[in-house]
Amino acid sequence: MNLTVFGATGGIGREIVRQALEAGHTVTAVVRDPARLPVTGDRLDVVRADLTDPAAVRPAVAGRDAVLSGLGARSRAEAGAATRLTRTVLTAMADEGTRRLLVVTAGPIGPAPKSGEGVLDRAVRGVVSAVLKDVYADLRALEAEVATSGTEWTVVRPPRLQDRPLTGRYRTVVGGFPPRGRFIGRADVAHAMLAMTSDPATVGRGVGVAY
Repeated sequence: MNLTVFGATGGIGREIVRQALEAGHTVTAVVRDPARLPVTGDRLDVVRADLTDPAAVRPAVAGRDAVLSGLGARSRAEAGAATRLTRTVLTAMADEGTRRLLVVTAGPIGPAPKSGEGVLDRAVRGVVSAVLKDVYADLRALEAEVATSGTEWTVVRPPRLQDRPLTGRYRTVVGGFPPRGRFIGRADVAHAMLAMTSDPATVGRGVGVAY
């Protein structure tokens, strides 16, 4: 496939680029600073673009099979950035007629597990949601924008992220969240997103992913 990755210098974005190249895909990585992307490859095109300008982004999404985004706030001070930048991507995709989109938000944004969640899990969910309320408000707004965009979208909702090697041993729940899913490695989130790219069952759905 011919893929475009936004947020390619972030932890999940770098893994998406690396794993996509290893799988034989052609990748366009859209970044603010190319020097921050350590991944290289013959099928990789690194594009510097202003993510506040949809016209600047259009060439990066034109004719692509799918767009994958790891854009998000890295701290409470950056709350609001995820929605603004994603709005630029959505506008560019609409202008170019590019349809498939996968974005990352967070586990607490979606529904709680239907069963198997203990008192500790509920307590942690509540504390984290309170501490990061500004960031989560941004991600909820992002999900709302995506859901009304007219794209063939999938929202991927991981819990606490860790830096650990790819395992492939994670759980996904379409329309929900894995019970007792407390953390996941960034490499496995990237792996899950790439697998969902061609999965029609995930289109127009939120998908919880966790160990």
